[in-house]
Amino acid sequence: MLMNLEIVSGPFKNYVKQVEETDVLQALRLSGFRMQVLIHSIPDDMVDYRYAEGKWSIREVLCHIIDAERIFAYRALRFARNDSTHLPGFDENTYAPEANAGGRSLKKIAEEFTHVRASTIDLYEGFTEEMLRRRGIAGTNEISVLAYGFVIAGHENHHRRILTERYLVK
Repeated sequence: MLMNLEIVSGPFKNYVKQVEETDVLQALRLSGFRMQVLIHSIPDDMVDYRYAEGKWSIREVLCHIIDAERIFAYRALRFARNDSTHLPGFDENTYAPEANAGGRSLKKIAEEFTHVRASTIDLYEGFTEEMLRRRGIAGTNEISVLAYGFVIAGHENHHRRILTERYLVK
């Protein structure tokens, strides 16, 4: 099913725009693969690098990507199951310091990312066309189940680009 940008609002639209693929499963698989390639290229002595004062470390960015994917996938699950409860937003800045990123190895974070992405793909493989069209409200944004799949891939693409351009510049 192809993504319709008109049903995506707020900050999510910027994430969806970063996805070139038109099939949600392909987008999730490719972005996951690209992130794994990047993670495995990060030197061990760079994991705590911050490109500027007050910015997250590389490990914190990676943990943020994992946390956000779990939240977005949970929201997609709720909406797919026809749960019309308005879901609250989340503040990534309060999550980041609580993720214990500094106490986790890059290898362990990479493994967790792999598991979370595989779970998200499994979830989306089980959705019907009708489920993918269902919508709900999270925070102040109305969004479809399908759109959340593209948001997950686009959010990861966004942060992979930041890691490449600001953290791992050669």
